[in-house]
Amino acid sequence: MRERSIATVCLSGTLPDKLEAAAAADFEAVEIFENDLLTFDGSAAEAGRMAADLGLRIAIFQPFRDFESMPEPQRSRNLDRAERKFDTMQQLGTDLLLVCSNVQAAALPEAGRAAADLHEMAERAAKRGLKLGYEALAWGRHVNRWRQAWAIVKQADHPALGLILDSFHTLCLGDDLEGLAGEVPEEKIFFLQLADAPKLTMDALSWSRHFRLFPGQGELPCADFLKEVLAAGYAGPLSLEIFNDEFRAAPSRRIARDGLRSLVWLEEQVGTRQMPPLPKLSGIEFIEFAVDHAAREELGGFLGTLGFSRAGTHRSKDVELWRSGGANLVLNAEPDSAASERFEQFGPCVCAMALRVDDPPALAQRAAALSVPTWNERVGEGERHIPAVRAPDGTLIYLVEDSATGARPIWEDDFRLEGAAPGPGLLGVDHVAQALTPGMLDSFVLFYRALLGLEPDALWELPDPYGLVRSRAFTGGNGSVRLPLNVSESGRTGTGRFVSAFAGAGVHHIAFAARDVAASVDAAAAAGAPLLDIPANYYEDLAARFGLDEAELDAMAKRHLLYDRDPTGGSFLHAYTHAFRDRFFLELLERRDAYAGFGAANAPVRMAAQRHQAPTGGAAL
Repeated sequence: MRERSIATVCLSGTLPDKLEAAAAADFEAVEIFENDLLTFDGSAAEAGRMAADLGLRIAIFQPFRDFESMPEPQRSRNLDRAERKFDTMQQLGTDLLLVCSNVQAAALPEAGRAAADLHEMAERAAKRGLKLGYEALAWGRHVNRWRQAWAIVKQADHPALGLILDSFHTLCLGDDLEGLAGEVPEEKIFFLQLADAPKLTMDALSWSRHFRLFPGQGELPCADFLKEVLAAGYAGPLSLEIFNDEFRAAPSRRIARDGLRSLVWLEEQVGTRQMPPLPKLSGIEFIEFAVDHAAREELGGFLGTLGFSRAGTHRSKDVELWRSGGANLVLNAEPDSAASERFEQFGPCVCAMALRVDDPPALAQRAAALSVPTWNERVGEGERHIPAVRAPDGTLIYLVEDSATGARPIWEDDFRLEGAAPGPGLLGVDHVAQALTPGMLDSFVLFYRALLGLEPDALWELPDPYGLVRSRAFTGGNGSVRLPLNVSESGRTGTGRFVSAFAGAGVHHIAFAARDVAASVDAAAAAGAPLLDIPANYYEDLAARFGLDEAELDAMAKRHLLYDRDPTGGSFLHAYTHAFRDRFFLELLERRDAYAGFGAANAPVRMAAQRHQAPTGGAAL
């Protein structure tokens, strides 16, 4: 198994905090970032012993900046500075120093001078049993690509000097590793650093310092990069070096776990780690709400206006099944359960969802390999054990075997069903949207991609009357599972209020697919459903944008239906409810002609309308 390492700069807290988080996440090695050591209230030797006591090898000390190609007297001072860093390295117990290419305006544009300086520094390092790795910074003054760095290392020609490769510094410039395997001897690749990032248009320094991500969270071809490095014979650690403002403000243990998960996922992508396969997803089997008896009565009345009815009770728990056609909702009031813990903390809320998968045990094994926490609910006699994993916000995701594989439906084992089988009703759960704090988004991205194989849609920026909401949907199973993620920096937006003022991160929006949404809305209105009113001005704009005839517009306006159309001609009709206790709201929708979106263009209208209409149910807790 290849050694896995993380740079301390990736994590928040003091140096002891960072080392403990890395060890708890099962990293074998760390990069000690110089600033973390400078602010440590102890000696380098004490830091080295602390790492060793935690089972961590210090793989490298970094960075040593602005060394090569400087005029005198700075050149001599730099060599003296290097000697002091060698002292530090020996106290730490590491033998490798990262030397990054010079960014100073005074640096001389002479590759030969750079090679001579690095040769002398390597000679001094070798006398102490130490080594140097030279890395091209993407914003280096004269050296910003790995081929330039290699040419200097090759010219310096010293056994204690090698090349360090960094995926971000290469890929952010649009560069590649073509020629690496044939040109650079494997023993001269001393170290490898990995980082992903979103594709942004900005200077490389700002991009690097604030927006790096773990592999799998961004858009750079990190797997292709790693394949090329491994093909060149590199046998050293896989190390993460991430500069990210949100990571450095987040709990260090969560970020460290994400980091290790990203490396496991990356190893699977390049074929060096065998993992249980990605699941075949076929939909959302149920949504589970945490309630007490009073909230369950209120929520049942709310759901009843949308065509849901109680269809069964659990054999051993205080849990009810509510159904409409293919849509299943579970209302859990069982004391001393995961649901009751959620209710005590947040009030009535979504505490779990269940995905239909082809092989739940295999997916549970995949979760364990990715260090995803699992959950085992109490199981009564004759009841089904349903594996579950915890999402980064604590929401449970149950893994239910798809009945299309021949499995017996869980409802027949665990519930006393009432009355006939579900009638026509709704088709099922179309999508489930989650409101997150901005710092949680990247954790969810990696969780969904690595564990479930979901892929991200385009990022939408949606204007709420009181700020901006960023939304990105993750989809899989040929569109049978759709999970939008919403974040907002403003605490005054609908998303921000949900997160900060009422319930914390979690599900705030559930959409149900209907065969005929107009008929479903008519039935809901007749039953007294608290449907969201849409301003008349919206329909005037709709006519201008899509050329709909007057009869269509009148029918939509009467029902407060919103409309969207995609470039292929697919169309989308949808209506919303008021929020239940300001916790979550529901949507009824109809997709026509393979429309694949979410009506994002209508989100600003919906968010503005929600501002003017009171929540249904009792007062928010």
